[in-house]
Amino acid sequence: EADRIADQVLVNKRSREQAEKARLTIKKKLTGSMDISNRVQKFVDCRSRDVSRREIYIVEGDSALGACKLSRDAEFQGIMPVRGKILNCLKADYGRIFKNEIITDLIKVLGCGVEVQKHAKELPGFDLDSLRWCKVIICTDADVDGAHIRILMLTFFYRYMRPLIEKGYVYIAMPPLYKVTKAKKEYYVYDDNELEKLLQEIGRDPKPEIQRYKGLGEMSKEQLWSTTMDPAHRTMMRITPEDAMAADEIFTLLMGDQVEPRKKFIEENSDLVKDLDV
Repeated sequence: EADRIADQVLVNKRSREQAEKARLTIKKKLTGSMDISNRVQKFVDCRSRDVSRREIYIVEGDSALGACKLSRDAEFQGIMPVRGKILNCLKADYGRIFKNEIITDLIKVLGCGVEVQKHAKELPGFDLDSLRWCKVIICTDADVDGAHIRILMLTFFYRYMRPLIEKGYVYIAMPPLYKVTKAKKEYYVYDDNELEKLLQEIGRDPKPEIQRYKGLGEMSKEQLWSTTMDPAHRTMMRITPEDAMAADEIFTLLMGDQVEPRKKFIEENSDLVKDLDV
C-alpha cells in the first residue's frame, strides 16, 4: 500500500512539473525579446525605432512578402508574412490558439500581449504602451481568400487585442483589383462595380486594356507603392469597434459551433450567390 501511495505521489509530481514546464515554455515563446536568436521567421523589420512612425504590414504568403519588401519604405514600414490562414479562434481553446505559430509570431512582433481570462496566467497581459507600431495594416489580396484571412485576423484582434481596434490602430489596406489602360492613361479600380462605372465614363471603343490582379505579387513595385503603401496616395480603411463587432458576428454565424443558425442563413441567402467557384 505504501508503494502504491508513493507511485501516485510521483505521478502527481511529474504532472505538476510537466504543466509548469509547458506554462513557462509558452510564456517564454510569447514574451521573448526580438533578438537575432529569437527572430520571427521571415519577419522584416524597419530601421526606425520611433513608434509614432513605424507601420507593420501583415501580408499573406511569400509572394506578397517579396512584393511588399521591394515596394516599401524600409525606414518605417515592416512586413509580417502570414504563412497560411490564421487559426479559427472560435473553435479552438487557449492551448491550441496560443501554441499556433502564426498567432504567437504575431503577438511577439506586435509586442503588446493579449487580453485573456485570469486563469490563463502563462500569457503576457495586454499593455498598449508596449505596442511597437503606430499602424497595424492587414494587407491581403483582393479576392475571396484574402477576405477570409482579413476576417480571421479581425476576429482574433477583436477577441484578444480589442484596445488596438478601439484606439484606431488597425487598418485594412485597399489594393486595387483592376488596372485599366486607355490612351496611355492608367486607372486603378477596386471592385467590379467601380470597373463598370469607369468603362462607362471612358468608353469601350477603342477597347481599353484591363488587367486583373490576382494577388499583390502581380503588381510592380512602383504600382504597389503608389496604390497601397505610399502614405501620400494609398487607400486604407481604419477599423472601428463596430466593424470588428460585425465581422465577429458574421464569423460566429458562418464558422462557429452552432449549426442551425448557419443552416438558416444559407437557406435564406442561397439565391444571392453568383459566380460560385467550387
